[in-house]
Amino acid sequence: MARVYNFSAGPAMLPEEVLKRAAAEMLDYHGSGQSVMEMSHRSAVFQGIIDQAEQDIRDLMGIPDNYEVLFLQGGASQQFAMIPMNIMKHRKAAYIITGNWAKKAWQEAQRYGDAVAVASSADQTFSYIPDCSDLPIPEDADYVYICQNNTIYGTTYHKLPNTKGHVLVSDVSSCFLSEPVRVEDYGIIYGGVQKNVGPAGMVISIIRKDLIPEEPAVENTPTMLRFKTHADAHSLYNTPPCWTIYVCGLVFQWLKEMGGLSVMKERNEKKAKLLYDFLDQSSLFHGTVRPQDRSLMNVPFVTGDKEMDAAFVAEAERNGLVNIKGHRSVGGMRASIYNAMPYEGVAKLVEFMDRFEKEHR
Repeated sequence: MARVYNFSAGPAMLPEEVLKRAAAEMLDYHGSGQSVMEMSHRSAVFQGIIDQAEQDIRDLMGIPDNYEVLFLQGGASQQFAMIPMNIMKHRKAAYIITGNWAKKAWQEAQRYGDAVAVASSADQTFSYIPDCSDLPIPEDADYVYICQNNTIYGTTYHKLPNTKGHVLVSDVSSCFLSEPVRVEDYGIIYGGVQKNVGPAGMVISIIRKDLIPEEPAVENTPTMLRFKTHADAHSLYNTPPCWTIYVCGLVFQWLKEMGGLSVMKERNEKKAKLLYDFLDQSSLFHGTVRPQDRSLMNVPFVTGDKEMDAAFVAEAERNGLVNIKGHRSVGGMRASIYNAMPYEGVAKLVEFMDRFEKEHR
């Protein structure tokens, strides 16, 4: 069967070059006579894999030396607790609620202190990013928290909030490595890798070293949930997700070969423009996000008719365009067009949408 164009929000498609290389090295990684899935995480061979992966992501993002790069299990959702447990020392933090994941993080943080919602776009089904130029951030807040790109709702911050001097913590799961970032603008920037970086099973957390406490903010924080545990052990305190680290490393190398994050941004802007331009002129389909807040990665759209939406999703799948059904909270469709989605995939989607519209006028 020919490969389909997979518009899943995550786990999502990976670059074919990466999959082919992983397949070629499956039984024998670099003459070791074993698969990465079989080798000891304490071996010199695997140490080389994790060291190279860390160096490559540092190169790609321009990560300064005063930041740790941690490869952690538990996914982005575990960070919802791990962050306040480690750094909410004054038991107060500010959260900007722009979707389900920011809301879940805010709710989890309330277990450990006063998590204050300083802005929200819930009033319009999270279809926009609120004004973050002058937020009522408590002076004693330990950090300001955002979900930078909202996978479900298709919004993104094109300008970071004014944190008024407070530490910025950002979940970048669905825009990770899609464009250049200035790491110094963040205290912690983290993301689950299964959307735009690699296979499911890991979160990469980039943490400014002065935010890694000798003792966590919350007393009796479990050993495995302490930043210091993993920083001191260089992500090898226990058996890490070895295969995921390896494949992410291959993706990092692919990104470098493609020209880096500036090139990826250009590619992603071109893909997104093709789809948004069609939506803006369509008489059947329309986007659900305020134009100035549109994501380059996740594009939700609807027809306004649930039966029509269902027919579109079914027919799209028959045409090799899969996992395009929207999240239940938005309905309709959603095209996730991460780094690995080629321009040709988006072009085929737009061509199909145009044909579908003409047939259903």
